[in-house]
Amino acid sequence: MRYQNMTPGIFLSRPNRFIAHVQIHGKEEICHVKNTGRCKELLPPGAQVWCQRSDSPKRKTNYDLITVRKGARLINMDSQAPNIAAKEWLLQGGLGEISDLRSETTHGDSRFDLSFTKDGKPCFLEVKGVTLENDGICAFPDAPTTRGVKHLQGLTQAAKEGYGAYILFVIQMEDVLYLHPNDQTDPAFGQALREAAQNGVTILAMDCQITEDTMTLHTSVPVVL
Repeated sequence: MRYQNMTPGIFLSRPNRFIAHVQIHGKEEICHVKNTGRCKELLPPGAQVWCQRSDSPKRKTNYDLITVRKGARLINMDSQAPNIAAKEWLLQGGLGEISDLRSETTHGDSRFDLSFTKDGKPCFLEVKGVTLENDGICAFPDAPTTRGVKHLQGLTQAAKEGYGAYILFVIQMEDVLYLHPNDQTDPAFGQALREAAQNGVTILAMDCQITEDTMTLHTSVPVVL
């Protein structure tokens, strides 16, 4: 996926989850943050960032904060990007031949990001974006997520009913070692992920090639449960 109208800036502060103050072209701008997670490790004052400009009169801010440099890494922190990139990956044969690809499909009391048919079997896939990394080791989630636990329970039930069930962790950076559930932050999610794996849910993780204005799924990453 590619962003248009990107411009570099310097992160200054984040007064709340939804906005950041960024110096762009020598002027302090208020930018929308497209990730409501904590992301403290990504946004220290002075961090180099890239923002997407929008001139829509309906918007309260002119920019969205998209990409940040953390050490030698570029990290995409747009929480909407993983679903878009995952859909592109599936259409390009990431899981082999599929058909009937759809977004936002309800099954039981769960709504999954994507659904498709593979080898004649209806399948559901939930996408989770990952930005938390330390020395090449990634973890999910970065904050407790009851919604994420519910998605895993829904996938587990779908697998028991004979559907194909997948969770795909889209790691929004490149060249990492492995991913593990963040049990210290959300033990319920870790437990639900292990139960899902034991009951036929396929657990996948992919890193991404990141530039200032692109994000593309790249390489499979081990998941350590």
